[in-house]
Amino acid sequence: MSKRTEWIEEKTIRQLQHALTKGETTSRELVLTYFERIAEIDSSGPNLNALIEINPDALHLADKLDIERKSGKIKGDLHGIPIVIKDNIDTKDNIDTKDNIDTKDKMHTSAGSLLLKDHVAKADAFIVKQLRKAGAIILGKTNLTEWANFIAEDMPTGYSSRGGQTLNPYGKEFMVGGSSAGSGSAVAANLAVAGIGTETSGSILSPASQNSLVGLKPTVGLISRSGIIPISHTQDTAGPMTRTVEDAAILLNLLQGYDKKDPITETNPNLAIDYTKCLSSKGLKGKRIGITRKPFFDYVDTEKQILINQAIEEMKKAGAKVVEDISIPSANENWNINVMIYEFKAAVETYLKTIDASIGLHTLNDLINGNRQIGKRALKYGQALFYQAEATSGQLTETAYLKSLVFDQKQSRENGIDAVIDEHNLDAVITPNNAGAMIPAKAGYPSITVPAGYTEAGEPVGMTFTASAYAESVLLECAYAFEQSTKYRRSPF
Repeated sequence: MSKRTEWIEEKTIRQLQHALTKGETTSRELVLTYFERIAEIDSSGPNLNALIEINPDALHLADKLDIERKSGKIKGDLHGIPIVIKDNIDTKDNIDTKDNIDTKDKMHTSAGSLLLKDHVAKADAFIVKQLRKAGAIILGKTNLTEWANFIAEDMPTGYSSRGGQTLNPYGKEFMVGGSSAGSGSAVAANLAVAGIGTETSGSILSPASQNSLVGLKPTVGLISRSGIIPISHTQDTAGPMTRTVEDAAILLNLLQGYDKKDPITETNPNLAIDYTKCLSSKGLKGKRIGITRKPFFDYVDTEKQILINQAIEEMKKAGAKVVEDISIPSANENWNINVMIYEFKAAVETYLKTIDASIGLHTLNDLINGNRQIGKRALKYGQALFYQAEATSGQLTETAYLKSLVFDQKQSRENGIDAVIDEHNLDAVITPNNAGAMIPAKAGYPSITVPAGYTEAGEPVGMTFTASAYAESVLLECAYAFEQSTKYRRSPF
């Protein structure tokens, strides 16, 4: 790495903001430095392939924000700070005169699909508006497992037909994790100070744990889903992917908000919370943390189990009251992905109504046929999940769907997370990496993963805290105290 880019390594949002405030750097200089690092690491050298597209107007936006800073007009905590977002989140190419926010950046929103390589959204996603209001510079869009890993059954994590294969900066031999692979790889490699991922089931937690990051998958409803290419309205959410818990809390403050286009955001009881106020190095003291070993620890190898056990001991030293060998009553139920299969067709066809009609994609069947026309470049791993979803009516009235929905909700909530937390009076439960992601995903409940060490070969390991609905403040409190007492994270280079 060049010495010109070394100074941004492992910098936090507040550290960069302090440097900007003190006049030690400018937003223009930050953008140029990150661009240089992307050139060194993403496009050559390790060739991580984490970015699918760079914002061609990033420097223009940086100049504008620098001018505003000089005149004392600071938009918010992210004023002039470059971040990256996943390429299934809409950004538009015009000026929002109503909010007086310059959003002129000519990026596409493709979900990693060659079919949408020319698609420019007509409106910003709600969370993009929130980021812009806070002054963030969207540096670029990150690669992902195509269609957020909902097109093929055997597609490797981090691969898309448009973006190619994203690699793990800790070693190309290690899984990068998906589907928010590009956000995970980019933030871990310091190609941006922070990133945004999306999750339906494990898509933030997986790449966060694999890239030694903090990944926060919020309660479904805390963050608006409008303007994000969907899979399942029951399970979809966006969330922060950062190198520190504090940065995750800062982003969560900015991403949340009431969105009239997504009424579920009205269910958030915590809009007034400043999540950074929940951070205390003593946050684990007295917390009751349950260890759900079966079956989740069986999903990782012995070396990783040893590392998680060491991390649990560190948690005890930090004051946590650990409750061993608890079990989620529904953990061994006969789970399936029927809800996602049935909801995807209706969701994606609703989204396709928002894109330019000239692209010629109106239905899921259009996507299927479009991929066939492109051929091998689009279908390296097939489109088995597309076929399964197309076989449904898309009306969400089918008996099989309704039974699966009721099953998932009951087994993941009252017979799942809520049951084990209530039985043992817990604040949170622990699982390794993203091994326990599915049940809270089906419940729409929050989880946060934090770095928990590295294997002898150098592969990152994460520890994930999960709690009941809208318990983000508790999770952040636990994760921050654990992070501060262990300081496990290290840069990949």
